Amino acid sequence: MALKAEKLKVDGYETVLTAEDSSVGLKAIIAIHNTHLGPSCGGIRLLPYRTQSEALEDVLRLSKGMSYKSSLAGLGFGGGKAVIISEVSKKTPELFARFGELLETLKGRYIAAKDMNVSTEDLMAVKTTTSHVLGIEGVPGSSGDPSPVTAVGCFEALRATWELVTGKPDLRGVTVALQGLGHVGWDYAVRIREAGGKLIVSDINEPILAKARTELRATVVDNNAIYGVECDVFAPCARGAIINPETLPRLKCRAIVGCANNQLATPAEGQTLWKKGIVYAPDYVVNAGGIINIFVEYEGYNRAKAIQKASAIYDTVKTILRRAEKEKTPPFLIADKMAEERLYG
Repeated sequence: MALKAEKLKVDGYETVLTAEDSSVGLKAIIAIHNTHLGPSCGGIRLLPYRTQSEALEDVLRLSKGMSYKSSLAGLGFGGGKAVIISEVSKKTPELFARFGELLETLKGRYIAAKDMNVSTEDLMAVKTTTSHVLGIEGVPGSSGDPSPVTAVGCFEALRATWELVTGKPDLRGVTVALQGLGHVGWDYAVRIREAGGKLIVSDINEPILAKARTELRATVVDNNAIYGVECDVFAPCARGAIINPETLPRLKCRAIVGCANNQLATPAEGQTLWKKGIVYAPDYVVNAGGIINIFVEYEGYNRAKAIQKASAIYDTVKTILRRAEKEKTPPFLIADKMAEERLYG
């Protein structure tokens, strides 16, 4: 069976493309939200979505989020995303090579990278049929693992937020409750500890918790208990929608600065945080180091340049929080407004 592709018309999106090839088990959607600032870029996500509608909703949300993230990071990228509807156990090199053929038809308007359940080997298979893929570890000129760069941005966002909350950029003695010690979460925690901060951590990985106890002198708590601990800053670094009607009333912090995506379950939680006086640094600003790393690769990779651009998240967060105070508007809405000002002029 040949690759079958169809364009969907979706208001507010430049291109939405669905494709299928049952001979290799490919069923995919690519969404290009906006290319005003440059070619769209975003990861390929592979999940066993229950329905096509669920997959479409996810790819639309994610691609728009990438437009906003790249815009606020000052990059020459627009927003795009791809989803492949499949069980992880059923992915093959042939499936990803055929996806690359689909990607090639867009002639560089969408540049793909790695996202959930997609490995370096999968990207290598994509690259056999298109050149429009970045972030492949081990390839000459690649940006490699983005975690250290993302952690730099998170740490700079923390410094900026704490300075706006207290007037002091010094993090010595500041207690951070950090949920999720994955690649970015661990690097973020190390930077906090090196700056003199105190850590309360949770994770489902027992060995990493043991390491945090010994190497970072962190206090370990249960995953559910992390929401209710007394702390200065809560740092969600795992799942999305973590700030929700069940968890929000339990928070005992002055600010939220984490690297997880889509931390607010709904915009209503952002409004509630604002009313409660908890300063929320918008997640897609905080965790922009990953897309920054990819953009520097797109221009010709230099790790020092990537770190420098990620460090500028400090200034971006300060600008957002100052505007929030001045305009008496929650920071997540100010961030959206600033992204749209650059996206749409």
